[in-house]
Amino acid sequence: MDTILRTPFDERAIRDLRAGDTVYITGSVFTARDEAHQVLLQAAHSGEEIPFHPEEMAMFHCGPVVQKEASGWNIVSAGPTTSIRMEMFEAEFLRTYSTRLIIGKGGMGARTLEALADVGAVYTHFTGGAGALAARAIHRITGVHWLEKLGMPEAVWLLEVEKFGPLLVTMDARGNDLYKDLAVLIDDNMKKIYARIEGEA
Repeated sequence: MDTILRTPFDERAIRDLRAGDTVYITGSVFTARDEAHQVLLQAAHSGEEIPFHPEEMAMFHCGPVVQKEASGWNIVSAGPTTSIRMEMFEAEFLRTYSTRLIIGKGGMGARTLEALADVGAVYTHFTGGAGALAARAIHRITGVHWLEKLGMPEAVWLLEVEKFGPLLVTMDARGNDLYKDLAVLIDDNMKKIYARIEGEA
């Protein structure tokens, strides 16, 4: 049975998630790449009020392809951006805005993992190259901010989604990190392969 999480997320429900769980989300999502992170953190430092509520939404590391039509904006594709680009900002961002669910690809670093535990948040992986699939789950764009300043891919797009996913929880609020576990497994397997090659030489 699919687990569907709805925004705004309950902290307890997010803390109960484990690395390896698969979820879908319904509700509000905002996109944020590295430039958007900088703008939002600068706003927090200066005491500037921002025009949406990150704590009530999921954050998507995404630079969407968006088309302007007579009826408004339309998402053509919304594939995930490589998340490690945001590592220098993410821990501070999470502690500042208390966003409880991140969508991205490729995982993040130790500072983000620690902040996930502090805040009660998880990092989820969405398959790269599936931007058209993601776009199908986006029902409408509810707003866009800093478009002129940042440009289309770096702007913050506010989205309403339904059953967005599947999303694999790969970093949880308990310090579990599937990417780290996988790296250890790969390293162990590589050592065995090298040992076998050397034994056969």
